[in-house]
Amino acid sequence: MRIVIAIAALMAGTAQAEAPAGYKLVWADEFTADGLPDPANWSDDTHANKSGWYNNELQYYSANRPENARQDGGKLIITARKEQLKDMADYGGQAYSSARLISKGKRAFTYGFFDIRARMPCGKGTWPAIWMLGETAGWPDGGEIDIMEHVGKDPETIHGTVHNRSTAGTFGKGSSIHMPDACSAFHDYQIEWTADKIDFFVDGRKYHTYKNEGTGAAQWPFAKAQYLLLNLAIGGAMAGEVDDAVLPAEFHIDYVRVYQKPN
Repeated sequence: MRIVIAIAALMAGTAQAEAPAGYKLVWADEFTADGLPDPANWSDDTHANKSGWYNNELQYYSANRPENARQDGGKLIITARKEQLKDMADYGGQAYSSARLISKGKRAFTYGFFDIRARMPCGKGTWPAIWMLGETAGWPDGGEIDIMEHVGKDPETIHGTVHNRSTAGTFGKGSSIHMPDACSAFHDYQIEWTADKIDFFVDGRKYHTYKNEGTGAAQWPFAKAQYLLLNLAIGGAMAGEVDDAVLPAEFHIDYVRVYQKPN
């Protein structure tokens, strides 16, 4: 993929970053204002706190709580903590707190180049993710695009995966890339999503492609809008055993940028 750097600002206060030729910046969150995440862009997803979260995850996701999600120094910081928030009405007995931010009902996109710069928390039991879900259908029929997943027990590996009806009951269709400094340095986690395929990149290095096979919505539900999710899970099927000594753990996101080709 040929990477170009444009100098002109296409949005007020936001300069265009690296993107493939032909793409223009259509939306970004640079997390420049200190405090809670911008409510124009993000909501706190807390819907499964009482019943317990998926994949045997162990965290409680809080809402409007800077201890778990805050903007500070131009970064979004999602923090997982060892604590029991028993005074919350939807508390489900969890021993950990964290945050899960979603753009559902606020920002959703069909096709484009998505660039999210972040640094992983690391430590056994941490499970940060940058991902997307279908806006108009439930899982798995709406599809899921995992732009980036990382687990602290395997700190030098980044995963990119697609899930849909055709992959249900499996680990999805994906691949991984070796990233030895994922926990100590910021990297750009990216996808280029078109009508024909989804390419996965780290810092412009492609490591996986998921193609539209033309067999229908079960294999390709990705002709419809998806919204963004940023979260830090604790424990669960992928992350495994938790080392409480690594907490609090911080997932740092520098920016989220979305580019599309003009019609």
